[in-house]
Amino acid sequence: MAQGDETGADGLLPDAVHYAVKPGTALLRLETTRVRQGILDGAWWPRSRAVGAELPALISALTEHLGPITRVGLDASAWKELPTRLVVDDRVIHIDAFPIGDDTVLITRGDQDHFTLLVVPPRARPDAARAAMARAVRADNVSDAEQILIDTAATDDR
Repeated sequence: MAQGDETGADGLLPDAVHYAVKPGTALLRLETTRVRQGILDGAWWPRSRAVGAELPALISALTEHLGPITRVGLDASAWKELPTRLVVDDRVIHIDAFPIGDDTVLITRGDQDHFTLLVVPPRARPDAARAAMARAVRADNVSDAEQILIDTAATDDR
């Protein structure tokens, strides 16, 4: 999530934000309320399914906003070469393989504080990705990740 991003009247990030992002920066949105009532706590739009290329930026961004991240849970079938751990910013991050689907990533902060992020497919159209990310961070969101991607047509356009 780039600093200083403004949200438009429709709750979406402006188009320009996706073109101005530097390589190695995570495209991330987090719910900004202290009460976590929705199913999802945020959304992440990686540029590829290469864990080694994508996770370090996500972990760095999450650490900046949430504090130290200890574990990441991903669906092994959705990611290329899923390691058991990564070192990010001199910290060991354990990677767990779960059959959770390619549309979700589980984040653990500390010992037991868990966050669930929607994973927007890397090849999703920008307008659909922005809509999916905006919907995922709504405090009143009761849709699961798969339904959000279906509803916003943020599918993997291959």
